[in-house]
Amino acid sequence: MQRFSSNMAAQRRNFMQSPHQSWTDDLPLCQMCGVGTAPNCVYGSDGKSTQSHPNEDGHLRFRGEDGCFLYGVFNGYDGSRVASFASQCLTAELLLGQLNSSHTDNDVRRILTQAFDVVEKSYFETIDDALAEKAHLSNYLLPHNENVSFHQLSPQSHKVQERLKELEQEVSGGATAVVALILNNKLYIANVGINRVLLCKSSSDGQNQVLQIGRPHSTDNEDELQRLAALGVDSARARQAGQIAGQSSTRRLGDYRAKFNYNEIDLLSAAKTRPIIAEPEIHGSLSLDGVTGFLLLMSEGLINALESAHGPEQANQEIVAMVAAELAQQTSLEAVSQSVVERVKRLHHDVYVSGRQRATYCSRHEDMTLLIRTLNYPLADAALTPTQGGRIYPVSVPYSNSQSTSKTSVTLSLVMPSQSTLTNGTNTASTLEEGTPTPGSQSPTATLQSTNTQTQSSSSSSGDGSLFRQRGSQAAQPDETGRVPPYVDFTQFYRLWGGDHSDSQSTQGGLGPQ
Repeated sequence: MQRFSSNMAAQRRNFMQSPHQSWTDDLPLCQMCGVGTAPNCVYGSDGKSTQSHPNEDGHLRFRGEDGCFLYGVFNGYDGSRVASFASQCLTAELLLGQLNSSHTDNDVRRILTQAFDVVEKSYFETIDDALAEKAHLSNYLLPHNENVSFHQLSPQSHKVQERLKELEQEVSGGATAVVALILNNKLYIANVGINRVLLCKSSSDGQNQVLQIGRPHSTDNEDELQRLAALGVDSARARQAGQIAGQSSTRRLGDYRAKFNYNEIDLLSAAKTRPIIAEPEIHGSLSLDGVTGFLLLMSEGLINALESAHGPEQANQEIVAMVAAELAQQTSLEAVSQSVVERVKRLHHDVYVSGRQRATYCSRHEDMTLLIRTLNYPLADAALTPTQGGRIYPVSVPYSNSQSTSKTSVTLSLVMPSQSTLTNGTNTASTLEEGTPTPGSQSPTATLQSTNTQTQSSSSSSGDGSLFRQRGSQAAQPDETGRVPPYVDFTQFYRLWGGDHSDSQSTQGGLGPQ
Protein backbone atom coordinates (compact mmCIF):
# COMPACT_ATOMS: atom_id res chain seq x y z
CA MET A 1 0.00 0.00 0.00
CA GLN A 2 2.83 2.37 0.88
CA ARG A 3 4.51 1.66 -2.46
CA PHE A 4 1.24 2.34 -4.30
CA SER A 5 0.82 5.68 -2.47
CA SER A 6 4.35 6.78 -3.31
CA ASN A 7 3.76 5.93 -6.98
CA MET A 8 0.56 8.02 -6.97
CA ALA A 9 2.42 10.90 -5.33
CA ALA A 10 5.13 10.71 -7.99
CA GLN A 11 2.51 10.73 -10.76
CA ARG A 12 0.85 13.78 -9.25
CA ARG A 13 4.18 15.59 -8.97
CA ASN A 14 5.02 14.90 -12.60
CA PHE A 15 1.56 15.91 -13.78
CA MET A 16 1.37 19.16 -11.84
CA GLN A 17 4.89 20.18 -12.81
CA SER A 18 4.22 19.77 -16.53
CA PRO A 19 3.84 23.22 -18.15
CA HIS A 20 1.63 21.85 -20.94
CA GLN A 21 -0.95 19.94 -18.91
CA SER A 22 -3.77 20.98 -16.65
CA TRP A 23 -6.58 19.11 -14.96
CA THR A 24 -8.90 22.00 -15.81
CA ASP A 25 -8.19 22.62 -19.50
CA ASP A 26 -11.63 21.39 -20.60
CA LEU A 27 -13.69 23.40 -18.11
CA PRO A 28 -15.60 26.34 -19.66
CA LEU A 29 -14.77 29.85 -18.52
CA CYS A 30 -17.53 31.89 -16.94
CA GLN A 31 -18.67 34.65 -19.29
CA MET A 32 -20.33 36.68 -16.53
CA CYS A 33 -17.07 37.91 -15.04
CA GLY A 34 -14.00 39.86 -16.07
CA VAL A 35 -10.45 40.06 -14.73
CA GLY A 36 -8.07 43.01 -14.71
CA THR A 37 -4.39 42.82 -13.78
CA ALA A 38 -1.34 45.05 -13.45
CA PRO A 39 2.24 44.06 -12.61
CA ASN A 40 4.19 45.32 -9.63
CA CYS A 41 6.34 48.40 -9.96
CA VAL A 42 8.85 50.57 -8.14
CA TYR A 43 8.96 54.31 -8.89
CA GLY A 44 12.22 56.12 -9.49
CA SER A 45 12.92 59.70 -8.49
CA ASP A 46 11.72 60.79 -11.94
CA GLY A 47 8.35 59.07 -11.42
CA LYS A 48 9.04 56.33 -13.96
CA SER A 49 8.15 52.80 -12.94
CA THR A 50 10.21 49.62 -13.09
CA GLN A 51 8.87 46.11 -12.60
CA SER A 52 10.83 44.42 -9.82
CA HIS A 53 9.77 40.81 -10.43
CA PRO A 54 7.48 38.75 -12.70
CA ASN A 55 3.76 38.85 -11.91
CA GLU A 56 3.03 36.39 -9.09
CA ASP A 57 -0.78 36.70 -8.86
CA GLY A 58 -3.19 34.11 -10.20
CA HIS A 59 -6.94 33.74 -10.70
CA LEU A 60 -9.63 31.30 -11.79
CA ARG A 61 -13.14 31.73 -13.21
CA PHE A 62 -14.94 28.58 -14.28
CA ARG A 63 -18.47 27.46 -14.92
CA GLY A 64 -19.15 23.95 -13.68
CA GLU A 65 -22.16 21.71 -13.99
CA ASP A 66 -25.43 21.90 -12.08
CA GLY A 67 -25.42 25.71 -11.83
CA CYS A 68 -22.03 25.82 -10.12
CA PHE A 69 -19.56 28.69 -10.61
CA LEU A 70 -16.08 29.02 -9.13
CA TYR A 71 -13.90 32.14 -8.89
CA GLY A 72 -10.64 32.83 -7.15
CA VAL A 73 -7.83 35.35 -6.75
CA PHE A 74 -4.40 34.25 -5.54
CA ASN A 75 -1.67 36.55 -4.30
CA GLY A 76 1.68 34.80 -4.72
CA TYR A 77 4.98 35.83 -3.21
CA ASP A 78 8.58 34.73 -3.78
CA GLY A 79 7.46 33.34 -7.13
CA SER A 80 4.21 32.36 -8.82
CA ARG A 81 4.56 28.61 -8.29
CA VAL A 82 2.15 28.26 -5.34
CA ALA A 83 -0.48 30.61 -6.78
CA SER A 84 -0.44 28.74 -10.09
CA PHE A 85 -0.60 25.34 -8.41
CA ALA A 86 -3.41 26.37 -6.09
CA SER A 87 -5.56 27.78 -8.90
CA GLN A 88 -5.33 24.51 -10.83
CA CYS A 89 -5.60 22.11 -7.92
CA LEU A 90 -8.48 23.90 -6.19
CA THR A 91 -10.47 23.85 -9.41
CA ALA A 92 -9.81 20.14 -9.82
CA GLU A 93 -10.88 19.49 -6.22
CA LEU A 94 -14.14 21.43 -6.55
CA LEU A 95 -15.44 21.23 -10.12
CA LEU A 96 -14.79 17.65 -11.21
CA GLY A 97 -17.94 16.15 -9.73
CA GLN A 98 -17.43 16.94 -6.06
CA LEU A 99 -20.26 19.48 -5.84
CA ASN A 100 -23.89 19.20 -6.89
CA SER A 101 -27.21 20.91 -6.20
CA SER A 102 -28.23 18.37 -3.56
CA HIS A 103 -25.47 19.42 -1.17
CA THR A 104 -26.40 21.28 2.00
CA ASP A 105 -24.55 24.31 3.34
CA ASN A 106 -22.62 22.08 5.74
CA ASP A 107 -21.66 19.79 2.85
CA VAL A 108 -20.33 22.72 0.83
CA ARG A 109 -18.32 24.10 3.74
CA ARG A 110 -16.80 20.68 4.38
CA ILE A 111 -15.88 20.21 0.72
CA LEU A 112 -14.30 23.67 0.54
CA THR A 113 -12.22 23.04 3.66
CA GLN A 114 -11.12 19.64 2.39
CA ALA A 115 -10.15 21.13 -0.98
CA PHE A 116 -7.76 23.62 0.65
CA ASP A 117 -6.27 20.82 2.75
CA VAL A 118 -5.66 18.73 -0.39
CA VAL A 119 -4.05 21.70 -2.15
CA GLU A 120 -1.67 22.28 0.74
CA LYS A 121 -0.66 18.64 1.05
CA SER A 122 -0.41 18.13 -2.70
CA TYR A 123 1.81 21.15 -3.13
CA PHE A 124 4.28 19.93 -0.51
CA GLU A 125 4.27 16.53 -2.23
CA THR A 126 5.52 18.24 -5.38
CA ILE A 127 8.54 19.66 -3.54
CA ASP A 128 9.24 16.65 -1.30
CA ASP A 129 12.23 15.53 -3.34
CA ALA A 130 13.69 19.02 -3.52
CA LEU A 131 13.29 19.52 0.25
CA ALA A 132 14.96 16.17 0.93
CA GLU A 133 17.89 17.03 -1.35
CA LYS A 134 18.17 20.46 0.27
CA ALA A 135 18.34 18.93 3.74
CA HIS A 136 20.94 16.38 2.61
CA LEU A 137 23.20 18.98 1.00
CA SER A 138 22.87 21.31 3.98
CA ASN A 139 23.95 18.52 6.31
CA TYR A 140 26.92 17.80 4.05
CA LEU A 141 27.99 21.43 3.84
CA LEU A 142 27.95 22.37 7.53
CA PRO A 143 30.54 19.90 8.97
CA HIS A 144 32.84 20.30 5.97
CA ASN A 145 32.94 24.10 5.98
CA GLU A 146 32.63 25.26 9.57
CA ASN A 147 34.34 28.64 10.13
CA VAL A 148 35.29 28.83 6.44
CA SER A 149 34.52 31.89 4.29
CA PHE A 150 32.81 31.54 0.92
CA HIS A 151 36.03 32.29 -0.97
CA GLN A 152 37.83 29.50 0.86
CA LEU A 153 35.29 26.83 -0.10
CA SER A 154 36.48 23.87 -2.13
CA PRO A 155 35.22 23.49 -5.72
CA GLN A 156 32.88 20.73 -4.57
CA SER A 157 31.47 22.93 -1.83
CA HIS A 158 30.97 25.74 -4.34
CA LYS A 159 28.84 23.42 -6.45
CA VAL A 160 26.84 22.42 -3.38
CA GLN A 161 26.25 26.08 -2.52
CA GLU A 162 25.01 26.83 -6.02
CA ARG A 163 22.72 23.82 -5.96
CA LEU A 164 21.31 24.89 -2.59
CA LYS A 165 20.46 28.30 -4.05
CA GLU A 166 18.62 26.62 -6.92
CA LEU A 167 16.71 24.37 -4.54
CA GLU A 168 15.78 27.27 -2.28
CA GLN A 169 14.33 29.13 -5.25
CA GLU A 170 12.42 26.02 -6.28
CA VAL A 171 10.78 25.34 -2.90
CA SER A 172 10.34 28.85 -1.48
CA GLY A 173 7.26 30.98 -1.84
CA GLY A 174 3.63 30.84 -0.94
CA ALA A 175 0.28 32.41 -1.70
CA THR A 176 -2.85 33.76 -0.11
CA ALA A 177 -6.20 32.89 -1.68
CA VAL A 178 -9.81 33.94 -1.73
CA VAL A 179 -12.37 31.76 -3.48
CA ALA A 180 -16.02 32.46 -4.28
CA LEU A 181 -18.36 29.58 -5.03
CA ILE A 182 -21.92 30.01 -6.33
CA LEU A 183 -24.12 26.92 -6.03
CA ASN A 184 -27.93 26.85 -6.09
CA ASN A 185 -27.72 30.65 -6.43
CA LYS A 186 -26.07 30.84 -3.02
CA LEU A 187 -22.68 32.43 -2.39
CA TYR A 188 -19.89 30.85 -0.35
CA ILE A 189 -16.55 32.54 0.36
CA ALA A 190 -13.40 30.69 1.43
CA ASN A 191 -10.51 32.91 2.48
CA VAL A 192 -6.90 32.23 3.42
CA GLY A 193 -4.91 35.43 3.94
CA ILE A 194 -5.54 39.08 3.21
CA ASN A 195 -7.20 39.32 -0.18
CA ARG A 196 -10.65 40.95 -0.08
CA VAL A 197 -14.21 40.21 -1.18
CA LEU A 198 -16.89 42.87 -1.61
CA LEU A 199 -20.53 42.27 -2.48
CA CYS A 200 -22.40 45.31 -3.79
CA LYS A 201 -26.18 44.98 -3.70
CA SER A 202 -28.47 47.61 -5.21
CA SER A 203 -31.99 47.94 -3.86
CA SER A 204 -35.05 49.14 -5.75
CA ASP A 205 -34.95 52.54 -4.01
CA GLY A 206 -31.50 53.32 -5.40
CA GLN A 207 -29.46 52.50 -2.30
CA ASN A 208 -26.30 50.46 -2.71
CA GLN A 209 -25.06 48.32 0.14
CA VAL A 210 -21.37 47.39 0.15
CA LEU A 211 -20.65 44.27 2.15
CA GLN A 212 -17.10 43.21 2.96
CA ILE A 213 -17.22 39.48 3.51
CA GLY A 214 -14.76 38.41 6.17
CA ARG A 215 -11.71 40.03 7.68
CA PRO A 216 -8.08 39.70 6.58
CA HIS A 217 -5.96 37.10 8.36
CA SER A 218 -3.32 39.52 9.57
CA THR A 219 -1.71 40.67 12.80
CA ASP A 220 -4.47 43.31 13.06
CA ASN A 221 -7.12 40.60 13.36
CA GLU A 222 -7.95 40.01 17.04
CA ASP A 223 -9.25 36.50 16.39
CA GLU A 224 -6.00 35.55 14.66
CA LEU A 225 -3.93 37.04 17.49
CA GLN A 226 -5.90 35.00 20.01
CA ARG A 227 -5.35 31.86 17.93
CA LEU A 228 -1.60 32.50 17.86
CA ALA A 229 -1.51 33.30 21.57
CA ALA A 230 -3.23 29.99 22.37
CA LEU A 231 -0.33 28.26 20.57
CA GLY A 232 2.28 30.08 22.65
CA VAL A 233 3.13 32.93 20.27
CA ASP A 234 3.64 36.37 21.80
CA SER A 235 0.66 38.13 20.21
CA ALA A 236 1.79 41.60 21.34
CA ARG A 237 5.10 41.12 19.52
CA ALA A 238 3.27 39.79 16.48
CA ARG A 239 1.00 42.83 16.39
CA GLN A 240 3.94 45.18 16.75
CA ALA A 241 6.00 43.40 14.08
CA GLY A 242 3.14 43.52 11.57
CA GLN A 243 4.73 40.66 9.62
CA ILE A 244 5.50 37.02 10.28
CA ALA A 245 8.29 35.40 8.27
CA GLY A 246 8.29 38.27 5.82
CA GLN A 247 4.53 38.36 5.17
CA SER A 248 1.63 40.14 6.84
CA SER A 249 -0.71 37.14 6.54
CA THR A 250 -1.23 34.70 9.40
CA ARG A 251 -2.75 32.10 7.04
CA ARG A 252 -1.22 31.13 3.71
CA LEU A 253 -0.71 28.29 1.26
CA GLY A 254 2.76 26.81 0.83
CA ASP A 255 5.71 28.61 2.46
CA TYR A 256 7.62 25.61 3.80
CA ARG A 257 9.76 27.74 6.14
CA ALA A 258 6.74 29.04 8.04
CA LYS A 259 5.13 25.60 8.08
CA PHE A 260 8.01 23.21 8.81
CA ASN A 261 10.83 25.39 10.15
CA TYR A 262 8.75 27.77 12.26
CA ASN A 263 10.77 26.88 15.37
CA GLU A 264 13.75 28.56 13.67
CA ILE A 265 11.78 31.83 13.27
CA ASP A 266 12.24 33.98 16.36
CA LEU A 267 8.66 35.23 16.55
CA LEU A 268 7.24 31.71 16.17
CA SER A 269 9.86 29.70 18.04
CA ALA A 270 7.73 29.31 21.17
CA ALA A 271 4.72 27.89 19.28
CA LYS A 272 3.52 24.48 20.47
CA THR A 273 2.40 23.49 16.99
CA ARG A 274 2.31 24.94 13.48
CA PRO A 275 1.06 28.55 13.85
CA ILE A 276 0.82 29.54 10.17
CA ILE A 277 -2.00 27.49 8.65
CA ALA A 278 -3.79 27.03 5.34
CA GLU A 279 -7.24 26.35 6.80
CA PRO A 280 -9.79 28.62 5.10
CA GLU A 281 -12.36 30.71 6.90
CA ILE A 282 -15.71 29.92 5.27
CA HIS A 283 -18.52 32.48 4.98
CA GLY A 284 -21.96 31.66 3.66
CA SER A 285 -24.23 30.74 2.37
CA LEU A 286 -25.58 34.10 1.23
CA SER A 287 -28.66 33.90 -0.97
CA LEU A 288 -28.36 35.70 -4.30
CA ASP A 289 -32.06 35.37 -5.15
CA GLY A 290 -33.30 38.74 -6.39
CA VAL A 291 -29.89 40.36 -5.92
CA THR A 292 -28.81 43.00 -8.43
CA GLY A 293 -25.21 44.15 -8.17
CA PHE A 294 -21.74 42.68 -8.45
CA LEU A 295 -19.13 40.66 -6.59
CA LEU A 296 -15.51 41.83 -6.36
CA LEU A 297 -12.47 39.67 -5.58
CA MET A 298 -9.31 41.74 -5.06
CA SER A 299 -5.70 40.82 -4.46
CA GLU A 300 -3.72 42.34 -1.62
CA GLY A 301 -1.71 44.43 -4.06
CA LEU A 302 -4.79 46.22 -5.39
CA ILE A 303 -6.13 46.93 -1.91
CA ASN A 304 -2.80 48.19 -0.62
CA ALA A 305 -2.25 50.45 -3.66
CA LEU A 306 -5.60 52.19 -3.19
CA GLU A 307 -5.24 52.46 0.59
CA SER A 308 -1.68 53.79 0.25
CA ALA A 309 -2.89 56.53 -2.09
CA HIS A 310 -6.08 57.61 -0.34
CA GLY A 311 -6.08 55.98 3.08
CA PRO A 312 -8.08 52.94 4.22
CA GLU A 313 -11.20 54.76 5.41
CA GLN A 314 -13.12 54.81 2.13
CA ALA A 315 -11.27 52.19 0.08
CA ASN A 316 -14.25 49.84 -0.27
CA GLN A 317 -16.59 52.63 -1.30
CA GLU A 318 -14.06 54.01 -3.76
CA ILE A 319 -13.47 50.73 -5.57
CA VAL A 320 -17.22 50.07 -5.80
CA ALA A 321 -17.78 53.57 -7.19
CA MET A 322 -15.10 53.00 -9.81
CA VAL A 323 -16.61 49.67 -10.83
CA ALA A 324 -20.12 51.16 -11.05
CA ALA A 325 -18.83 54.00 -13.21
CA GLU A 326 -17.02 51.65 -15.60
CA LEU A 327 -19.99 49.27 -15.79
CA ALA A 328 -22.09 52.20 -16.94
CA GLN A 329 -19.70 53.03 -19.77
CA GLN A 330 -17.96 49.82 -20.88
CA THR A 331 -19.51 47.05 -22.95
CA SER A 332 -17.36 44.14 -21.73
CA LEU A 333 -16.47 42.96 -18.24
CA GLU A 334 -12.84 42.50 -19.24
CA ALA A 335 -12.70 46.19 -20.16
CA VAL A 336 -14.44 47.15 -16.91
CA SER A 337 -12.01 45.18 -14.74
CA GLN A 338 -8.90 46.37 -16.56
CA SER A 339 -10.07 49.99 -16.53
CA VAL A 340 -10.60 49.92 -12.76
CA VAL A 341 -7.15 48.42 -12.19
CA GLU A 342 -5.60 51.07 -14.42
CA ARG A 343 -7.45 53.78 -12.51
CA VAL A 344 -6.05 52.52 -9.19
CA LYS A 345 -2.58 52.27 -10.70
CA ARG A 346 -2.84 55.83 -12.00
CA LEU A 347 -4.11 57.18 -8.67
CA HIS A 348 -1.23 55.49 -6.87
CA HIS A 349 1.33 56.94 -9.31
CA ASP A 350 -0.18 60.44 -9.23
CA VAL A 351 -0.06 60.58 -5.43
CA TYR A 352 3.61 59.55 -5.51
CA VAL A 353 4.68 62.22 -8.01
CA SER A 354 2.53 64.88 -6.31
CA GLY A 355 4.75 64.95 -3.22
CA ARG A 356 1.64 65.17 -1.04
CA GLN A 357 1.33 63.81 2.47
CA ARG A 358 0.73 60.22 1.37
CA ALA A 359 3.42 60.20 -1.32
CA THR A 360 5.84 58.41 1.02
CA TYR A 361 3.44 55.42 1.13
CA CYS A 362 3.33 55.15 -2.66
CA SER A 363 6.92 54.51 -3.74
CA ARG A 364 5.97 51.03 -4.94
CA HIS A 365 3.06 48.62 -5.32
CA GLU A 366 2.72 44.88 -5.73
CA ASP A 367 0.87 42.93 -8.44
CA MET A 368 -2.80 43.87 -8.70
CA THR A 369 -5.71 41.62 -9.67
CA LEU A 370 -9.43 42.44 -9.74
CA LEU A 371 -12.16 39.93 -10.60
CA ILE A 372 -15.71 41.24 -11.17
CA ARG A 373 -18.74 38.94 -11.31
CA THR A 374 -21.99 40.70 -12.16
CA LEU A 375 -25.26 39.61 -10.58
CA ASN A 376 -28.21 40.46 -12.84
CA TYR A 377 -26.42 43.71 -13.65
CA PRO A 378 -26.51 44.77 -17.32
CA LEU A 379 -23.59 46.47 -18.99
CA ALA A 380 -23.78 49.75 -20.89
CA ASP A 381 -25.67 49.72 -24.19
CA ALA A 382 -23.00 49.68 -26.89
CA ALA A 383 -25.50 50.82 -29.54
CA LEU A 384 -25.84 54.38 -28.21
CA THR A 385 -23.32 56.96 -27.07
CA PRO A 386 -24.30 59.83 -24.73
CA THR A 387 -24.29 62.32 -27.64
CA GLN A 388 -26.66 60.01 -29.52
CA GLY A 389 -29.14 60.01 -26.68
CA GLY A 390 -27.64 57.04 -24.81
CA ARG A 391 -27.69 56.91 -21.03
CA ILE A 392 -24.68 57.09 -18.74
CA TYR A 393 -24.60 56.35 -15.03
CA PRO A 394 -21.63 58.28 -13.67
CA VAL A 395 -20.14 57.92 -10.22
CA SER A 396 -18.17 60.85 -8.84
CA VAL A 397 -15.14 60.04 -6.70
CA PRO A 398 -13.60 63.43 -5.88
CA TYR A 399 -10.05 63.48 -4.60
CA SER A 400 -9.13 66.05 -1.99
CA ASN A 401 -5.84 67.89 -2.46
CA SER A 402 -5.83 68.87 1.17
CA GLN A 403 -2.59 68.12 2.99
CA SER A 404 -4.34 67.82 6.32
CA THR A 405 -6.42 64.73 5.68
CA SER A 406 -6.14 61.45 3.85
CA LYS A 407 -9.85 60.70 3.91
CA THR A 408 -11.47 60.73 0.51
CA SER A 409 -15.15 61.56 0.19
CA VAL A 410 -17.18 59.36 -2.09
CA THR A 411 -20.24 60.73 -3.83
CA LEU A 412 -22.27 58.14 -5.67
CA SER A 413 -24.52 59.68 -8.32
CA LEU A 414 -25.66 56.40 -9.76
CA VAL A 415 -28.81 55.83 -11.80
CA MET A 416 -29.47 52.11 -11.92
CA PRO A 417 -30.73 50.61 -15.17
CA SER A 418 -34.09 48.92 -15.13
CA GLN A 419 -33.87 45.16 -14.77
CA SER A 420 -35.16 42.77 -17.39
CA THR A 421 -35.85 39.08 -17.20
CA LEU A 422 -32.79 36.91 -16.71
CA THR A 423 -32.73 33.31 -17.86
CA ASN A 424 -29.91 31.06 -16.64
CA GLY A 425 -27.73 34.07 -15.95
CA THR A 426 -28.12 35.52 -19.44
CA ASN A 427 -29.64 38.95 -19.96
CA THR A 428 -32.45 38.38 -22.44
CA ALA A 429 -33.20 42.08 -22.90
CA SER A 430 -31.19 45.05 -21.71
CA THR A 431 -33.74 47.84 -22.19
CA LEU A 432 -32.84 50.81 -20.02
CA GLU A 433 -35.12 53.41 -18.50
CA GLU A 434 -36.57 55.82 -21.00
CA GLY A 435 -36.48 58.87 -18.76
CA THR A 436 -33.29 60.80 -18.10
CA PRO A 437 -32.53 63.70 -15.77
CA THR A 438 -32.61 67.12 -17.36
CA PRO A 439 -29.88 69.70 -16.79
CA GLY A 440 -32.13 71.62 -14.49
CA SER A 441 -33.16 68.74 -12.28
CA GLN A 442 -31.33 66.99 -9.48
CA SER A 443 -29.75 63.70 -10.42
CA PRO A 444 -30.98 60.71 -8.46
CA THR A 445 -28.43 59.98 -5.79
CA ALA A 446 -27.61 56.56 -4.43
CA THR A 447 -26.43 56.03 -0.90
CA LEU A 448 -23.51 53.76 -0.11
CA GLN A 449 -23.85 51.70 3.02
CA SER A 450 -20.64 49.92 3.94
CA THR A 451 -20.90 46.81 6.08
CA ASN A 452 -18.38 44.25 7.33
CA THR A 453 -19.58 40.80 8.32
CA GLN A 454 -17.51 40.94 11.51
CA THR A 455 -17.24 44.65 12.33
CA GLN A 456 -20.22 46.63 11.14
CA SER A 457 -20.05 50.27 10.20
CA SER A 458 -21.96 52.40 7.77
CA SER A 459 -21.27 55.54 5.83
CA SER A 460 -23.17 57.46 3.24
CA SER A 461 -22.70 60.59 1.23
CA SER A 462 -24.71 62.28 -1.42
CA GLY A 463 -24.43 65.08 -3.91
CA ASP A 464 -26.42 66.64 -6.67
CA GLY A 465 -24.25 65.12 -9.37
CA SER A 466 -23.84 68.55 -10.98
CA LEU A 467 -20.52 67.59 -12.54
CA PHE A 468 -22.31 64.88 -14.49
CA ARG A 469 -25.66 66.37 -15.42
CA GLN A 470 -27.25 64.24 -18.09
CA ARG A 471 -28.28 65.35 -21.55
CA GLY A 472 -31.87 64.99 -22.55
CA SER A 473 -33.07 61.89 -24.32
CA GLN A 474 -33.21 63.88 -27.55
CA ALA A 475 -29.92 63.41 -29.42
CA ALA A 476 -27.89 66.61 -29.87
CA GLN A 477 -28.00 67.92 -33.44
CA PRO A 478 -24.79 69.23 -35.07
CA ASP A 479 -24.73 72.80 -36.35
CA GLU A 480 -23.83 73.91 -39.87
CA THR A 481 -20.12 73.29 -39.15
CA GLY A 482 -20.83 69.71 -38.10
CA ARG A 483 -20.12 70.42 -34.42
CA VAL A 484 -22.28 69.40 -31.47
CA PRO A 485 -23.12 72.37 -29.19
CA PRO A 486 -21.03 72.32 -25.98
CA TYR A 487 -22.68 71.22 -22.76
CA VAL A 488 -19.82 71.95 -20.35
CA ASP A 489 -19.57 75.60 -19.28
CA PHE A 490 -15.94 76.75 -18.88
CA THR A 491 -16.83 80.39 -18.10
CA GLN A 492 -15.73 80.13 -14.47
CA PHE A 493 -12.47 78.44 -15.50
CA TYR A 494 -11.66 81.18 -18.01
CA ARG A 495 -12.45 83.88 -15.45
CA LEU A 496 -10.16 82.37 -12.81
CA TRP A 497 -7.40 81.74 -15.35
CA GLY A 498 -7.63 85.30 -16.60
CA GLY A 499 -7.31 86.66 -13.08
CA ASP A 500 -4.17 84.61 -12.39
CA HIS A 501 -2.50 85.26 -15.76
CA SER A 502 -3.49 88.85 -16.56
CA ASP A 503 0.11 89.88 -17.30
CA SER A 504 0.83 87.09 -19.74
CA GLN A 505 -2.50 87.62 -21.52
CA SER A 506 -1.54 91.12 -22.56
CA THR A 507 1.48 89.83 -24.43
CA GLN A 508 0.39 86.37 -25.56
CA GLY A 509 -3.34 86.74 -26.01
CA GLY A 510 -6.07 85.64 -23.61
CA LEU A 511 -7.13 82.07 -22.95
CA GLY A 512 -10.67 81.15 -23.92
CA PRO A 513 -12.89 80.77 -26.94
CA GLN A 514 -11.42 82.72 -29.83
